[in-house]
Amino acid sequence: MTVGATDAPEARWIQGLIAAQEKAIALFAEAEARGLVAPGRGEREAGDLIRDLANELFGTTKHWHKRIIRSGPNTLMPYRDNPPDRVIGPDDIAFADFGPIFEEFEADFGRTYVFGDDPHKHRLREDLPRIFDAGRAFFAADPGITGRQLHAEIERLAAEAGWTIGIWHAGHLVGEFPHETNDGAKAESYITPENDAPLRRTDRAGRTCHWILELHLVDLQRGFGGFHEQLLDLA
Repeated sequence: MTVGATDAPEARWIQGLIAAQEKAIALFAEAEARGLVAPGRGEREAGDLIRDLANELFGTTKHWHKRIIRSGPNTLMPYRDNPPDRVIGPDDIAFADFGPIFEEFEADFGRTYVFGDDPHKHRLREDLPRIFDAGRAFFAADPGITGRQLHAEIERLAAEAGWTIGIWHAGHLVGEFPHETNDGAKAESYITPENDAPLRRTDRAGRTCHWILELHLVDLQRGFGGFHEQLLDLA
């Protein structure tokens, strides 16, 4: 959300969220070009390097939730877990989940990286954006869609591709709350089976709600997962 500017006009709100996401895309493209997430590097080290890159490129020093780089079996862990730091291996899968604040607007962004030739890991990396796009299309096609309905479709798409949803929700409001203080009880703030409210609505301040679609898909049998996250209703 806009930090300290909750009464911003809708047009500025939308422009700010989109601009923040565009900067997040640029940040992670540059991080990939520089090989910051790579075999032989610890997860914490990689996260710190991306943090420093955000400051270098955009002057970003604040993040609205904890910075996550996870690899190997740690990719099975949900957001709230804090697994021990791990060195990324040569035939590994890793993902990033960051929430940088750009010019007082939040981004929430996640991507997956695969190293080596494991076909199952490569297939997951390819399926994540495809399922994201299919979920976004499903959302766009139904003006009255609820959180429960969108979650069910994401679950169906994941199962059809041979994956399992690794967390209890498939996304959340952007700008309403910080992850660190939310206790998970506020179902209407998440894309979850418990949310029967329409996603297209206004919040308590009268602003249009905007959503993040968050995909954490896992292969429990093979012991790895992947992650893909960005704005659902704005592009």
